[in-house]
Amino acid sequence: MTDRSAAASSRIDPVLILSTGRCGSTLVSEMLNRHPGVLSLSEFFVPLGLEAFAWRRLSGERMWRILTRQSPALHAMLKGGHVVDEGLYPHDAPGSRFRADNMPPVIAVTLPHLTDRPEALLDELEPLVRARPRMPLADHYRALFADLAGKFGRRVWVERSGGTLMHAAKLLRLFPEARVVHVYRDGRDTAMSMSRHHNFRVLLGAMLMCRRFGIDPRRGFLKSEGSLFDVLMEGLVFPHLDIDKVAARPTLADFGEFWSDLVVVGEQVIRRLPPQRRLNLGFEDIQAAPREKLRELIRFIDPSLEDEAWLDEASAMPRAARSKFATLPMDEQAALTRACAPGLELLGYPA
Repeated sequence: MTDRSAAASSRIDPVLILSTGRCGSTLVSEMLNRHPGVLSLSEFFVPLGLEAFAWRRLSGERMWRILTRQSPALHAMLKGGHVVDEGLYPHDAPGSRFRADNMPPVIAVTLPHLTDRPEALLDELEPLVRARPRMPLADHYRALFADLAGKFGRRVWVERSGGTLMHAAKLLRLFPEARVVHVYRDGRDTAMSMSRHHNFRVLLGAMLMCRRFGIDPRRGFLKSEGSLFDVLMEGLVFPHLDIDKVAARPTLADFGEFWSDLVVVGEQVIRRLPPQRRLNLGFEDIQAAPREKLRELIRFIDPSLEDEAWLDEASAMPRAARSKFATLPMDEQAALTRACAPGLELLGYPA
Protein backbone atom coordinates (compact mmCIF):
# COMPACT_ATOMS: atom_id res chain seq x y z
CA MET A 1 0.00 0.00 0.00
CA THR A 2 2.78 2.44 0.87
CA ASP A 3 5.46 3.97 -1.30
CA ARG A 4 7.90 4.22 1.61
CA SER A 5 10.68 5.83 -0.41
CA ALA A 6 8.37 8.71 -1.34
CA ALA A 7 7.14 9.03 2.23
CA ALA A 8 10.69 9.08 3.56
CA SER A 9 11.76 11.78 1.10
CA SER A 10 9.17 14.29 2.30
CA ARG A 11 10.57 14.61 5.86
CA ILE A 12 7.75 16.84 7.11
CA ASP A 13 7.20 16.44 10.82
CA PRO A 14 3.65 15.45 11.81
CA VAL A 15 1.17 17.90 13.27
CA LEU A 16 -1.18 17.48 16.21
CA ILE A 17 -4.21 19.75 16.30
CA LEU A 18 -5.17 20.03 19.96
CA SER A 19 -8.43 21.48 21.21
CA THR A 20 -11.15 21.25 23.82
CA GLY A 21 -13.60 20.13 21.16
CA ARG A 22 -16.72 22.01 20.00
CA CYS A 23 -14.54 24.93 18.91
CA GLY A 24 -14.32 24.68 15.12
CA SER A 25 -11.56 22.10 14.91
CA THR A 26 -13.70 19.81 12.73
CA LEU A 27 -13.81 22.59 10.13
CA VAL A 28 -10.01 22.76 10.22
CA SER A 29 -9.87 19.00 9.51
CA GLU A 30 -12.25 19.43 6.60
CA MET A 31 -10.23 22.28 5.12
CA LEU A 32 -6.95 20.38 5.45
CA ASN A 33 -8.56 17.34 3.85
CA ARG A 34 -8.87 19.35 0.62
CA HIS A 35 -5.09 19.84 0.48
CA PRO A 36 -3.38 17.41 -1.93
CA GLY A 37 -0.34 16.99 0.31
CA VAL A 38 -1.98 16.58 3.73
CA LEU A 39 -3.28 13.35 5.25
CA SER A 40 -6.06 14.74 7.43
CA LEU A 41 -6.77 12.26 10.23
CA SER A 42 -10.05 13.36 11.76
CA GLU A 43 -11.18 11.90 15.09
CA PHE A 44 -8.55 9.18 15.14
CA PHE A 45 -7.20 9.07 18.71
CA VAL A 46 -10.12 10.02 20.94
CA PRO A 47 -12.62 7.38 19.69
CA LEU A 48 -10.03 4.65 20.40
CA GLY A 49 -10.44 5.30 24.12
CA LEU A 50 -7.99 4.81 26.95
CA GLU A 51 -6.25 1.86 25.27
CA ALA A 52 -4.96 4.28 22.63
CA PHE A 53 -2.33 5.40 25.16
CA ALA A 54 -2.14 2.52 27.65
CA TRP A 55 0.33 0.16 25.97
CA ARG A 56 4.09 0.58 25.67
CA ARG A 57 4.67 -2.34 23.33
CA LEU A 58 2.05 -4.46 21.65
CA SER A 59 1.48 -6.87 18.82
CA GLY A 60 -0.22 -6.12 15.53
CA GLU A 61 -3.16 -8.25 16.66
CA ARG A 62 -3.62 -6.10 19.76
CA MET A 63 -3.28 -2.93 17.67
CA TRP A 64 -6.01 -4.12 15.32
CA ARG A 65 -8.26 -4.82 18.28
CA ILE A 66 -7.80 -1.24 19.55
CA LEU A 67 -8.64 0.15 16.12
CA THR A 68 -11.74 -1.98 15.62
CA ARG A 69 -13.33 -2.77 19.01
CA GLN A 70 -15.36 -0.12 20.80
CA SER A 71 -14.11 0.80 24.25
CA PRO A 72 -16.64 0.41 27.09
CA ALA A 73 -17.10 4.19 27.22
CA LEU A 74 -17.64 4.55 23.47
CA HIS A 75 -20.00 1.57 23.42
CA ALA A 76 -22.02 3.09 26.27
CA MET A 77 -22.38 6.29 24.25
CA LEU A 78 -23.35 4.53 21.01
CA LYS A 79 -25.43 1.55 22.12
CA GLY A 80 -28.59 3.65 22.32
CA GLY A 81 -28.08 4.94 18.79
CA HIS A 82 -26.69 8.31 19.91
CA VAL A 83 -24.37 9.05 16.99
CA VAL A 84 -23.15 12.65 17.08
CA ASP A 85 -22.95 14.99 14.10
CA GLU A 86 -19.24 14.29 13.54
CA GLY A 87 -20.01 10.65 12.72
CA LEU A 88 -19.45 9.99 9.01
CA TYR A 89 -19.97 6.23 8.66
CA PRO A 90 -23.50 5.49 7.33
CA HIS A 91 -24.33 3.03 10.10
CA ASP A 92 -28.08 3.23 9.45
CA ALA A 93 -27.93 2.95 5.65
CA PRO A 94 -29.15 -0.24 3.91
CA GLY A 95 -26.23 -2.54 3.18
CA SER A 96 -23.85 -1.03 5.75
CA ARG A 97 -21.73 -3.69 7.43
CA PHE A 98 -21.79 -2.11 10.88
CA ARG A 99 -24.38 -0.64 13.23
CA ALA A 100 -23.81 2.19 15.69
CA ASP A 101 -23.15 -0.23 18.54
CA ASN A 102 -20.54 -2.35 16.76
CA MET A 103 -18.82 -0.11 14.20
CA PRO A 104 -15.04 -0.02 14.61
CA PRO A 105 -13.83 3.26 16.15
CA VAL A 106 -11.52 3.88 13.19
CA ILE A 107 -14.43 3.72 10.74
CA ALA A 108 -16.72 6.08 12.64
CA VAL A 109 -15.03 9.22 11.27
CA THR A 110 -11.38 8.70 10.28
CA LEU A 111 -11.74 6.39 7.27
CA PRO A 112 -14.91 7.96 5.79
CA HIS A 113 -13.14 11.32 6.06
CA LEU A 114 -10.52 9.94 3.65
CA THR A 115 -12.61 7.89 1.22
CA ASP A 116 -16.17 7.12 0.19
CA ARG A 117 -15.32 3.40 0.48
CA PRO A 118 -14.36 3.12 4.16
CA GLU A 119 -15.23 -0.57 4.50
CA ALA A 120 -12.89 -1.47 1.62
CA LEU A 121 -10.13 0.63 3.19
CA LEU A 122 -10.67 -1.10 6.53
CA ASP A 123 -10.29 -4.48 4.80
CA GLU A 124 -7.13 -3.28 3.08
CA LEU A 125 -5.57 -2.16 6.36
CA GLU A 126 -6.39 -5.30 8.35
CA PRO A 127 -3.66 -7.66 7.07
CA LEU A 128 -1.06 -4.90 7.23
CA VAL A 129 -1.78 -4.01 10.85
CA ARG A 130 -2.29 -7.55 12.14
CA ALA A 131 0.95 -8.81 10.56
CA ARG A 132 3.13 -6.29 12.37
CA PRO A 133 5.41 -7.60 15.10
CA ARG A 134 5.36 -6.61 18.74
CA MET A 135 6.79 -3.09 18.85
CA PRO A 136 6.35 0.28 20.56
CA LEU A 137 2.88 1.84 20.39
CA ALA A 138 4.10 4.95 18.54
CA ASP A 139 5.72 2.76 15.86
CA HIS A 140 2.36 1.10 15.19
CA TYR A 141 0.75 4.48 14.70
CA ARG A 142 3.56 5.73 12.48
CA ALA A 143 3.37 2.60 10.32
CA LEU A 144 -0.40 2.93 9.91
CA PHE A 145 -0.18 6.62 9.04
CA ALA A 146 2.61 5.89 6.56
CA ASP A 147 0.37 3.28 4.90
CA LEU A 148 -2.44 5.81 4.57
CA ALA A 149 -0.16 8.61 3.41
CA GLY A 150 1.30 6.33 0.76
CA LYS A 151 -2.10 5.19 -0.45
CA PHE A 152 -3.45 8.70 -0.84
CA GLY A 153 -0.18 10.31 -1.96
CA ARG A 154 0.11 12.68 1.02
CA ARG A 155 3.34 14.10 2.43
CA VAL A 156 2.43 14.79 6.06
CA TRP A 157 -0.18 13.58 8.53
CA VAL A 158 -2.21 15.94 10.70
CA GLU A 159 -4.38 14.45 13.45
CA ARG A 160 -7.31 16.26 15.01
CA SER A 161 -9.77 14.89 17.52
CA GLY A 162 -12.16 16.91 19.63
CA GLY A 163 -10.95 17.09 23.22
CA THR A 164 -7.32 16.18 22.63
CA LEU A 165 -6.09 18.76 25.15
CA MET A 166 -6.95 15.99 27.63
CA HIS A 167 -4.30 13.84 25.96
CA ALA A 168 -1.73 16.48 24.98
CA ALA A 169 1.03 15.17 27.24
CA LYS A 170 0.49 11.58 26.06
CA LEU A 171 0.42 12.52 22.39
CA LEU A 172 3.63 14.53 22.65
CA ARG A 173 5.35 11.66 24.43
CA LEU A 174 4.39 9.39 21.53
CA PHE A 175 5.31 11.96 18.88
CA PRO A 176 8.00 14.21 20.39
CA GLU A 177 8.87 15.57 16.94
CA ALA A 178 5.34 16.83 16.28
CA ARG A 179 4.34 20.44 15.88
CA VAL A 180 1.18 21.56 17.66
CA VAL A 181 -1.71 23.71 16.52
CA HIS A 182 -4.01 24.81 19.34
CA VAL A 183 -7.47 25.52 17.92
CA TYR A 184 -9.78 27.35 20.31
CA ARG A 185 -12.95 29.40 20.58
CA ASP A 186 -14.46 31.65 23.25
CA GLY A 187 -15.09 29.25 26.13
CA ARG A 188 -18.59 30.47 26.76
CA ASP A 189 -19.77 29.52 23.29
CA THR A 190 -17.73 26.32 23.45
CA ALA A 191 -19.30 25.34 26.78
CA MET A 192 -22.78 25.95 25.38
CA SER A 193 -21.98 23.72 22.40
CA MET A 194 -20.59 21.01 24.70
CA SER A 195 -23.77 21.12 26.77
CA ARG A 196 -25.81 20.14 23.69
CA HIS A 197 -23.45 17.33 22.62
CA HIS A 198 -24.27 13.80 23.82
CA ASN A 199 -20.70 12.52 24.09
CA PHE A 200 -19.50 15.53 26.04
CA ARG A 201 -22.49 15.25 28.38
CA VAL A 202 -21.64 11.59 29.06
CA LEU A 203 -17.93 12.34 29.49
CA LEU A 204 -18.41 15.20 31.92
CA GLY A 205 -21.25 13.45 33.73
CA ALA A 206 -18.99 10.45 34.35
CA MET A 207 -16.20 12.73 35.57
CA LEU A 208 -18.56 14.48 38.00
CA MET A 209 -19.73 11.11 39.29
CA CYS A 210 -16.12 10.06 39.90
CA ARG A 211 -15.45 13.25 41.82
CA ARG A 212 -18.34 12.42 44.16
CA PHE A 213 -16.38 9.33 45.16
CA GLY A 214 -13.13 11.23 45.69
CA ILE A 215 -11.61 10.38 42.29
CA ASP A 216 -10.59 13.33 40.12
CA PRO A 217 -10.05 12.17 36.51
CA ARG A 218 -8.50 15.55 35.68
CA ARG A 219 -5.31 14.44 37.43
CA GLY A 220 -4.66 12.14 34.50
CA PHE A 221 -4.66 14.98 31.98
CA LEU A 222 -1.06 15.92 32.73
CA LYS A 223 0.27 12.35 32.79
CA SER A 224 2.43 11.49 29.81
CA GLU A 225 1.54 7.78 29.84
CA GLY A 226 -1.73 5.91 29.87
CA SER A 227 -2.60 3.15 32.31
CA LEU A 228 -3.91 -0.36 31.80
CA PHE A 229 -5.45 -0.05 35.27
CA ASP A 230 -7.61 2.82 33.97
CA VAL A 231 -8.63 0.62 31.03
CA LEU A 232 -9.64 -2.11 33.49
CA MET A 233 -11.67 0.30 35.62
CA GLU A 234 -13.45 1.68 32.55
CA GLY A 235 -14.45 -1.87 31.64
CA LEU A 236 -15.82 -2.49 35.12
CA VAL A 237 -17.75 0.78 35.47
CA PHE A 238 -19.23 1.85 32.13
CA PRO A 239 -21.32 -1.26 31.36
CA HIS A 240 -23.30 -0.63 34.55
CA LEU A 241 -23.96 3.10 34.14
CA ASP A 242 -27.35 4.58 33.34
CA ILE A 243 -26.06 6.74 30.51
CA ASP A 244 -29.14 8.96 30.35
CA LYS A 245 -28.79 9.82 34.04
CA VAL A 246 -25.07 10.39 33.68
CA ALA A 247 -25.61 12.71 30.71
CA ALA A 248 -28.26 14.69 32.60
CA ARG A 249 -25.90 15.54 35.47
CA PRO A 250 -23.71 18.44 34.19
CA THR A 251 -24.86 22.06 34.31
CA LEU A 252 -23.80 24.78 31.90
CA ALA A 253 -21.41 26.14 34.53
CA ASP A 254 -19.89 22.65 34.83
CA PHE A 255 -19.10 22.75 31.13
CA GLY A 256 -17.55 26.19 31.51
CA GLU A 257 -15.30 24.94 34.29
CA PHE A 258 -14.41 21.84 32.27
CA TRP A 259 -13.49 23.96 29.24
CA SER A 260 -11.31 26.20 31.39
CA ASP A 261 -9.59 23.19 33.00
CA LEU A 262 -8.70 21.81 29.56
CA VAL A 263 -7.30 25.15 28.40
CA VAL A 264 -5.18 25.51 31.56
CA VAL A 265 -3.88 21.93 31.29
CA GLY A 266 -3.19 22.31 27.58
CA GLU A 267 -1.26 25.52 28.16
CA GLN A 268 0.96 23.79 30.73
CA VAL A 269 1.88 21.16 28.13
CA ILE A 270 2.08 23.30 25.00
CA ARG A 271 4.19 26.06 26.55
CA ARG A 272 7.06 23.57 26.97
CA LEU A 273 7.48 23.52 23.19
CA PRO A 274 9.74 26.04 21.45
CA PRO A 275 7.80 28.84 19.72
CA GLN A 276 8.50 27.49 16.23
CA ARG A 277 6.68 24.26 17.10
CA ARG A 278 3.41 25.74 18.31
CA LEU A 279 0.68 27.80 16.68
CA ASN A 280 -2.48 29.30 18.20
CA LEU A 281 -5.48 29.38 15.88
CA GLY A 282 -8.66 31.08 17.08
CA PHE A 283 -11.99 30.09 15.54
CA GLU A 284 -13.10 33.70 15.46
CA ASP A 285 -9.93 34.64 13.56
CA ILE A 286 -10.59 31.91 10.97
CA GLN A 287 -14.09 33.30 10.52
CA ALA A 288 -12.84 36.87 10.14
CA ALA A 289 -9.83 36.25 7.87
CA PRO A 290 -9.92 32.66 6.55
CA ARG A 291 -7.35 33.04 3.76
CA GLU A 292 -4.83 34.80 5.98
CA LYS A 293 -5.18 32.27 8.81
CA LEU A 294 -5.05 29.26 6.46
CA ARG A 295 -1.91 30.60 4.83
CA GLU A 296 -0.38 30.94 8.29
CA LEU A 297 -1.46 27.37 9.15
CA ILE A 298 -0.09 25.73 6.01
CA ARG A 299 3.20 27.62 6.26
CA PHE A 300 3.47 26.44 9.85
CA ILE A 301 2.99 22.83 8.74
CA ASP A 302 5.58 23.32 5.99
CA PRO A 303 6.18 26.25 3.59
CA SER A 304 6.54 23.86 0.67
CA LEU A 305 2.84 23.00 1.03
CA GLU A 306 1.61 26.50 0.24
CA ASP A 307 -0.94 26.12 -2.55
CA GLU A 308 -3.01 28.99 -3.96
CA ALA A 309 -5.68 26.72 -5.44
CA TRP A 310 -6.17 25.06 -2.06
CA LEU A 311 -6.33 28.44 -0.34
CA ASP A 312 -9.04 29.51 -2.81
CA GLU A 313 -11.12 26.43 -2.07
CA ALA A 314 -10.57 26.14 1.67
CA SER A 315 -10.98 29.81 2.50
CA ALA A 316 -14.49 29.70 1.02
CA MET A 317 -15.59 27.00 3.48
CA PRO A 318 -16.09 28.92 6.77
CA ARG A 319 -19.60 30.21 7.40
CA ALA A 320 -20.61 32.99 9.75
CA ALA A 321 -21.34 31.67 13.25
CA ARG A 322 -23.22 33.80 15.74
CA SER A 323 -22.40 33.72 19.42
CA LYS A 324 -25.09 31.92 21.42
CA PHE A 325 -23.69 33.26 24.68
CA ALA A 326 -25.29 36.68 24.17
CA THR A 327 -28.75 35.07 24.11
CA LEU A 328 -28.48 33.88 27.72
CA PRO A 329 -30.10 35.80 30.58
CA MET A 330 -27.66 38.15 32.27
CA ASP A 331 -27.34 36.07 35.46
CA GLU A 332 -26.50 32.96 33.41
CA GLN A 333 -23.99 34.95 31.36
CA ALA A 334 -22.27 36.07 34.55
CA ALA A 335 -22.18 32.54 36.01
CA LEU A 336 -20.77 31.03 32.83
CA THR A 337 -18.16 33.79 32.53
CA ARG A 338 -17.00 33.10 36.11
CA ALA A 339 -16.72 29.38 35.34
CA CYS A 340 -14.66 30.07 32.21
CA ALA A 341 -12.55 32.89 33.69
CA PRO A 342 -9.11 31.19 33.99
CA GLY A 343 -9.22 29.88 30.43
CA LEU A 344 -10.58 33.14 29.03
CA GLU A 345 -7.72 35.04 30.63
CA LEU A 346 -5.10 32.64 29.25
CA LEU A 347 -6.45 32.97 25.71
CA GLY A 348 -6.94 36.72 25.86
CA TYR A 349 -10.74 36.83 25.69
CA PRO A 350 -12.47 39.69 27.52
CA ALA A 351 -14.31 38.55 30.61
